[in-house]
Parts: sequence; C-alpha cells; structure tokens
Amino acid sequence: MRHLIVWESNMKHLASATLLIIGLVFTFAPNAMAKKLSPETIPGATTVDTAKAKALFDKGVTFIDVRKDSDWDAGRVPGAKHIELKKKLNEASLSAVVKKDQEVVIYCNGPSCSRSSKASKKAVGWGFTKVYYYRDGFPGWKTAGYPVE
Repeated sequence: MRHLIVWESNMKHLASATLLIIGLVFTFAPNAMAKKLSPETIPGATTVDTAKAKALFDKGVTFIDVRKDSDWDAGRVPGAKHIELKKKLNEASLSAVVKKDQEVVIYCNGPSCSRSSKASKKAVGWGFTKVYYYRDGFPGWKTAGYPVE
C-alpha cells in the first residue's frame, strides 16, 4: 500500500510539472517563433508603400533588388538591378547604377526581410540623398498584380 501512495504522489508531481512546461511553451513559443519584422522607417530614407513604388516605377526610377540570388532568379520587378546585399552591395556597386543625387528604390522580400532596410541605411550613409525604402518589397508588388519578370 505504501508503494501505491508514493506512486500516486509522484504522478501528481509529474502531472503538475507537465502542465507547467506546457504553459511555458504556449506562453513563450509564439514570441520565439515569430519572424522579426524590418523597421518601418530608415532615417534619411523615404518609406514607400506599393502604390508609391509603382508610381516611382512608372516614372522610370531605378529599383535595386538586394535579395539573394535564388530569390532574384525566381522573379523580380521588371528592369530592377540586382545588387545582392551580403555579397555585392557597396558604395561603388550602387554608384555604378545610380548617382548619389538620383532617386532609387530599394526592396527585398517584404516586412519580414531586413535586407532592404540595411541596404537603405547603407545608401544613406554613403551620401545617397533620394533613397526610397520599399518595405513591402517583391511580395507586395506581386500581390498588387504589378508586372514581374
């Protein structure tokens, strides 16, 4: 009988511990699994939504795609220039495409992608004065039904 009482007591502790662990998982897991969003603004750059990006596109403003090669290969804004952030973006590579006083739109894979925010910040730091940070990026462009290549 004593073994049964000890066993029941151990099972109660195990059940309490299990409930505590489950509670902690449901409390903290969503925050840990949530994607970090890119900043909404970049000092010195102008954040644009999809409609404004399309107006700039229609005006002939240069678009810079800073996504990785495989994303670029899967589709892009027509006529965009590809300067991959981690491998190729530097002051010289950007200056080879646009002058520092020309308008330029920088994009990547939407709000969960930080490449365009980092690239926009770099461009401003290098002295580019008309940087448009297109936070919605290629997913926003496609969702709006705008042309892609």
